[in-house]
Amino acid sequence: MSFEENPKPSYEGSLEPQERSEKDATEVVEGTDPFAEMQTLPEITEGKVVQGRVLKVTESEVLVDVGQKSEGAIPLSEFQGADGATAVVPGDVVDVQIENYDEAEGTFTVSHRRAVRLKAWGEIEAAYSNQTNLSGRVTERTKGGLIVDVGVRAFLPGSQADLRPLRDLESLVGQEVSCKVIKLNKARNNLVVSRKLVLEEELNEKKGRLLANLCEGAKLTGRVKNITDYGAFVDLGGLDGLLHVTDMAWNRVSHPSEVVQVDQEIKVKVLKYDAEKGRVSLGLKQLSPDPWERVPVTYEPDQRASGRVVSITDYGAFVEIEPGVEGLVHVSEMAWSRRLKHPSKIVKLGDRVDVVVLEVHAEQRRISLSMKRTLPDPWTTLDQRYAVGMTVEGRVRNLADFGAFVEIEDGVDALIHISDLSWSKNINHPSEVVKKGQRVQGVVLSLDAAKRRISMGLKQLQPDVQEEFFARTRVGETVRGKVVRKVQFGAFVELEDGVEGLCHNSEIDAAHASDGPTPLDVGGEYEFQVLRLDPAEKRIGLSMKALAQRQESSPANGKDAGLATAVRAGEVVGREAPQSIPAADAKP
Repeated sequence: MSFEENPKPSYEGSLEPQERSEKDATEVVEGTDPFAEMQTLPEITEGKVVQGRVLKVTESEVLVDVGQKSEGAIPLSEFQGADGATAVVPGDVVDVQIENYDEAEGTFTVSHRRAVRLKAWGEIEAAYSNQTNLSGRVTERTKGGLIVDVGVRAFLPGSQADLRPLRDLESLVGQEVSCKVIKLNKARNNLVVSRKLVLEEELNEKKGRLLANLCEGAKLTGRVKNITDYGAFVDLGGLDGLLHVTDMAWNRVSHPSEVVQVDQEIKVKVLKYDAEKGRVSLGLKQLSPDPWERVPVTYEPDQRASGRVVSITDYGAFVEIEPGVEGLVHVSEMAWSRRLKHPSKIVKLGDRVDVVVLEVHAEQRRISLSMKRTLPDPWTTLDQRYAVGMTVEGRVRNLADFGAFVEIEDGVDALIHISDLSWSKNINHPSEVVKKGQRVQGVVLSLDAAKRRISMGLKQLQPDVQEEFFARTRVGETVRGKVVRKVQFGAFVELEDGVEGLCHNSEIDAAHASDGPTPLDVGGEYEFQVLRLDPAEKRIGLSMKALAQRQESSPANGKDAGLATAVRAGEVVGREAPQSIPAADAKP
């Protein structure tokens, strides 16, 4: 048994243990034996604690000289520890209590155990009064707590075993612990102790020493107490600090357990200390050089590098080109093809990729990277593969109000303008002719590799029906057509599939005028005379009135009739288009 605050008392006239043989232990040489003073004890009182010298140790008992030329026999079990080992040898001086003295026989009945208990109670009472610490060994687990041997059996409640409730109290069995007396009743042999009070006292002492030296920038040693998804709590000795996951390493950390483990001792740096709230922010990576400090001299635009894909987002992938240094490969810089919908279609986490540095912004800790620029740019050799007039095939990648974009190879898109989709149809949106994802053929109309532009035509693969119509039709001829739509200034007439002409209100005869007996109906078919042909503007002028006049004149001989027709036709062709008809509206 040991006592932290009360060392073993020294009795006047007592001797230190010494090595001697069994024979020497029974011999007393007058004038040379320092124990001779004990043989002249003034009085022997029952219950008194005295010191005696061990004379002999047998298999069952220990003989002790207690003075007055008398010996006492004590059972060997009183000197054995919990492991059964005997902790006494001849020559040792031990405390014993006089239980009985037979004056006639001159013999003593003594007890070492009771002397120890009596002495222990004295030290326990002193520790209770002074609130000093006792040291003892946890011997067993009992209901509600533990039993601690502090010279006597003491009860340690489970709630007082540690700073926080222990799930496994048996883990303390067999350990030496320091505790304080919180309840004492000697008469009833009742003793309750607390280990928690000692730990709190030690914790406060540590916290006081820590706070005296705690400041931003200080380097401390702590123990990892707990790990969460966002970081780890580190016990600095009386005060916990948070080590956030972003401050564990310069490189990307998915979870704190990749860097630290519970109960691990680590060195950290104080990043921020809030004395009022008692909060401490810690850093681990700050103890090593920041890799971004070397970036401006290590990387520059157009430099090639390689790295590992550490994160994938909707807009790109982050590539770690060295520990702690990441760059972004935007989705537009992953491949020359524009068909890419998501970066995960190109790379996966952990992939090693080659990249080219585009921009370096060390102050903002940003580097722009490109994967596609490690491969040949298809536009640089475009004129070697394509020429104006060539028929090409591709997939419609996107539709816009002004046309359709067709990918004719990876990374090369051609534009089909809405005016190049059809010769004959009046198209309001490209979706009326082509659909997204559809494969189409077209003719290359223009090529500009420097500006990364290709124009493509769909209608150029088909004959121009309007050109054919202008080639075989003459002014003055009679044609038949169907009214497809009426406007404020006249009616548009479909003469053939894809060929329309305009009959102005001034050229509609009286019978078919809006106020006439049989006005023109949309969908109705009528005969007209060709007034004007303008191949350059793709315009055709029609007249019902000229046709009616020609039929009414009907000269007697064919020669005069043909001459009259030619004259009237010439007059019509020579007329200017009505000023009230806008040029754009007059176009069929």
